[in-house]
Amino acid sequence: MRMIAPSILSADFSRLGEEIRALDQAGADLIHIDVMDGHFVPNLTIGPGVVKALRPHTKLLFDVHLMISEPERYIDAFADAGADIITVHQESGAHLHRLIQMIKAHNIKAGVSLNPATPAIMLEDIISEIDLVLVMTVNPGFGGQAMIPAALKKINRIKEFAGVRERALLIEVDGGIKAETIAAAEAAGVDIFVAGSAVFKSDNYADNIEELKKAGA
Repeated sequence: MRMIAPSILSADFSRLGEEIRALDQAGADLIHIDVMDGHFVPNLTIGPGVVKALRPHTKLLFDVHLMISEPERYIDAFADAGADIITVHQESGAHLHRLIQMIKAHNIKAGVSLNPATPAIMLEDIISEIDLVLVMTVNPGFGGQAMIPAALKKINRIKEFAGVRERALLIEVDGGIKAETIAAAEAAGVDIFVAGSAVFKSDNYADNIEELKKAGA
């Protein structure tokens, strides 16, 4: 079953609490929270204080995606704020194993994200330590971009690494997910689909999420 993770990057930031509650009622499977620092990516979004403020509004998992430099400075704060999954970028630092251990010390799931130009081989030696791989199918930083289909090709290789180690692993994809592209991503082996504009394109979030769950099935 497709799991839809609406990205609040596309939500109305003036009423995020209401938006979170509406997504919960509309059938979202988890909430994707894009954290950007204006350095690792050219956009700037939210910090752990906002995550903490949003936590009482839903029991859905908070899937926190750190698109930031020096993520080690903020992992503890986001975990304490209520993150259930924290994903860091392979490209964000030299000590990926240390970052994963920092996340797991909070008894939450640890993920690693790959930018479109980063090959799957970069995860081979860490795959046994992580719970999720987030494959970026756009260059991170802004919502509403078109999918880069070639980025999906690395998923098979990632699954090979996990299979060799008999490692249960969730595959998530972020970028350009909509009714016209979700079936191709699912065929590539994706479990969780991050969607921003496709969910928030109209006020009827339930219909939009249902469309994504059924499109091309």
